[in-house]
Amino acid sequence: MKKAAFALVATILALSLAGLASAADATAPGSTTMPASANPLAAINAGDVAWVAAAAALVMLMTPALGFFYGGLVRRKNLVSTLTQCFAIFALVSVVWVLWGYSLSFSPNGPIVGTLEWAGLNGVGAAPNSYAPTIPALLFMFFQLKFAAITPALIIGAFAERIKFSSLLVFTLLWTTLIYSPVAHWVWGAGGWLKNMGALDFAGGTVVHVTAGFSALAAAVVIGRRKTNGEKLLPNNVPYVMLGAALLWFGWFGFNAGSALAANAVAVNALVVTNIAAATAALSWMLVNWWKEGKPSATGVAIGAVCGLVAITPASGFVGPLAALVIGAVAGVLSYAVSLWRARKTLLDDSLDVFACHGASGVWGALATGIFAQVAINAGGANGLLYGNAGQLGIQLVAVLAVAAFSFVGTFVVMKFVDAMMGLRVHPHHEEAGLDASQHGEAAYA
Repeated sequence: MKKAAFALVATILALSLAGLASAADATAPGSTTMPASANPLAAINAGDVAWVAAAAALVMLMTPALGFFYGGLVRRKNLVSTLTQCFAIFALVSVVWVLWGYSLSFSPNGPIVGTLEWAGLNGVGAAPNSYAPTIPALLFMFFQLKFAAITPALIIGAFAERIKFSSLLVFTLLWTTLIYSPVAHWVWGAGGWLKNMGALDFAGGTVVHVTAGFSALAAAVVIGRRKTNGEKLLPNNVPYVMLGAALLWFGWFGFNAGSALAANAVAVNALVVTNIAAATAALSWMLVNWWKEGKPSATGVAIGAVCGLVAITPASGFVGPLAALVIGAVAGVLSYAVSLWRARKTLLDDSLDVFACHGASGVWGALATGIFAQVAINAGGANGLLYGNAGQLGIQLVAVLAVAAFSFVGTFVVMKFVDAMMGLRVHPHHEEAGLDASQHGEAAYA
């Protein structure tokens, strides 16, 4: 099975290198989508470069932060495995992004997906491109890499504690190529059909969170429930959950405000509304959890904050502080309700409630953008329903439905393919022993 996994990786790498060679013939080194000029570097703004570089570093922190957040939620015997999965996904997607992922996502092309024109970062250098005219194209690529890396890491919460590590790596490679890259092109890429339609997604509410949430739903359906033998599924380390959530909150400032791609007023607005939504969602989840369970849960406060961060992501560059209060408050209650429904009314074992957090809050945030967006905040956006443009809400709904359906069906197919080729789940004895020991030969607490 491991040989099959490595053979698949080698095959896709070979195909990517072939594409790189053809792209090198088609595109002269150093070319970008910017119009030719005597000095294309003259447009670069040092402040914008410094801010986006710092923001990219903040977003990078979010993947290991997610590892601690998820790692604290799983059982003790699966903590190392969860952390390792996040680190390995970051490393793998970094390579995929350079070889072909960035090109498929952002090279100018038709409505569905990019080409291999920029494979191997051919033509992506110091000169700006049309996506970010005041920073090097290489920095834009670097910033977008962090989004591509964290998205499949979000999905692992749906099948935590039971997937083979080798299968996870193959799934990540295929999912990044076949699901994430097309959706990123639809919404953000030059020529993308949702971008052309006018869909608004400032920092990845649709591209990252709706995609991850509905992919997690499909993954949980395919891989099946955990074998618990009556064991209570309680977090093994609540301080890790709180630490992970705090670092996610911190990193999210780069995630959202960095998406302005400049040190400007839109970035400042994104900083402010990101914090507001996270805070109100933490409070709303805590209050409803307190009312239902009789005590305010520390884990619940942390999860609520993350739900607020998810919900404000697509709207952060388009809405004001009062809208952020509403978006965050609704996100906390909505995600709590979906989590409760999943646990009590279904047999679905979405281990860490990825769908409730990222799917539900991501959908709400995308639709809320169509309600609360204002051109007074961002002239590059559009007005929403409350500001006289009911059509924007319809556009947001189309985007959500398209991305949700594609992510669910595509992930279902990819998971079934990996399962048929090499199997998804660890052996029952390995699952009972824990993935730390069975997959990595290590323990979190020696």
